[in-house]
Amino acid sequence: MSLDPRTPVLVGYGQVNQHTENPDVEPVDLMVAAAREAADPRVLAAVDAVRVVNLLSWRYRDAGLMVAQRIGAEKAATRYTGIGGNVPQTLVNLACLDIQQGRADVVLIAGAETWRTRTKMRATGAKADWTKQDDTVPLAPGSDEMMPMAGPGDLKIHLDRPSFVYPMFEQAVRIAAGESTQEHRERIGALWAQFSAVAAQNPHAWNRQTYSAEDIYEPSAQNRMISWPYPKLMNSNNMVDQGAVLIVASAEKAQYLQIPQERWVFPYAGADAHDTYAIGERAEFHTSPAIRIAGRRALELAGTGVDELDLIDVYSCFPSAVQVAAAELGLPVDDADRPLTVTGGLTFAGGPWNNYVTHSIATMAEQLTARPGTRGLITANGGYLTKHSFGVYGTEPPQHEFRWEDVQDTVDREPTRTELVDWTGVGTVETWTTPFDRDGEPEKAFLAVRTPSDDRVLAVITDADAARTTVTDDIAGAAVRVHADGTATLE
Repeated sequence: MSLDPRTPVLVGYGQVNQHTENPDVEPVDLMVAAAREAADPRVLAAVDAVRVVNLLSWRYRDAGLMVAQRIGAEKAATRYTGIGGNVPQTLVNLACLDIQQGRADVVLIAGAETWRTRTKMRATGAKADWTKQDDTVPLAPGSDEMMPMAGPGDLKIHLDRPSFVYPMFEQAVRIAAGESTQEHRERIGALWAQFSAVAAQNPHAWNRQTYSAEDIYEPSAQNRMISWPYPKLMNSNNMVDQGAVLIVASAEKAQYLQIPQERWVFPYAGADAHDTYAIGERAEFHTSPAIRIAGRRALELAGTGVDELDLIDVYSCFPSAVQVAAAELGLPVDDADRPLTVTGGLTFAGGPWNNYVTHSIATMAEQLTARPGTRGLITANGGYLTKHSFGVYGTEPPQHEFRWEDVQDTVDREPTRTELVDWTGVGTVETWTTPFDRDGEPEKAFLAVRTPSDDRVLAVITDADAARTTVTDDIAGAAVRVHADGTATLE
């Protein structure tokens, strides 16, 4: 194979699941186990950079240092990341650039969560006896990177978690499509049933049980409503203990380490961008300029089109994320021969907070190498459809060097909407969601309201009876009065 020696190649990809609760296993243990699945000790010892995806289960000063020491890569430089599901693909993009430009030879990207074990320990009052690095260990570079998760309008009404925001996007998708509530629930149930079927065939999936569309969209004792119209089986499943590792090397180093070429996967191109950090400033809730512009640019840079992709994994924390991305990229959501996931998605394959995409890239690599000559697309999403990263991969040697662009300047030229934080008056309901309590009762309703001047204000209905109305009735376009404290009442 004649290649530029600085060509970046994905040569290692390992995943681990811990289904048996073990309080002695901490996140770094899963990263090390995944690293050993990804490559043999000789390759691991050649790693010169370890980059760890932000984790929530435990706080380390430098998790990458611990990983490097335990895999025998004592001199590896380390890095930690900020929060966001986009991070793993962004790390691959940056690793490719570093290798291409001679700043690194072998980069290991790692992430893991033991959230299931940690949550169960907290419930019983047990304390985790996991590694605590003292102040003599410097914080890893990147530890201070932060991504804004909310704007002043969100904070005012406590619209502060993905399980509230993504169902608001879902209602916006339904309203834009002109569907009835029942038609829409059946359709997204069918979409998620397709994801469930993929997970059932994925040996790395956390939950390999198959579910019908009705199992997914209908609330039940095992599938309680979280926030209308999403019951539990339409939410990301973070109650997992999972780890994954990717290893990217230069072609020259991969050949020197005698890594079999049938394991090589080539990153062809990537792109990154973000939509407005404040959701209230989005032009529409059912679109994403950053996905459209960055995703399509990644495909252009790779010299491929949507119809030429054999495998696709669209970031799938909630059904709305998949539908918005598919619409922006021109991907059909109902193609049984080319589903929009290789893993089964964050509900079924597992959603280990920021680290899902490390798993999706690893699974993509496995499936590409099993089908030589194929190409795949990875999409990654952080925040509330906020930060986006894309990667195009294939098994054939590239016809050009790895290409990457930050297309933020183009995204920033797209229209946005004025968000009003301290507005009072009567507007119309643009979209909404209704969180439920654990007894299965609506407890409030978050609204996006269009003002007479077509600006937007975020508001919350706090009366439980009125909240119940937002579930039984389709209130799209209904008149609503917004008060100074951010509460609202239907007119």
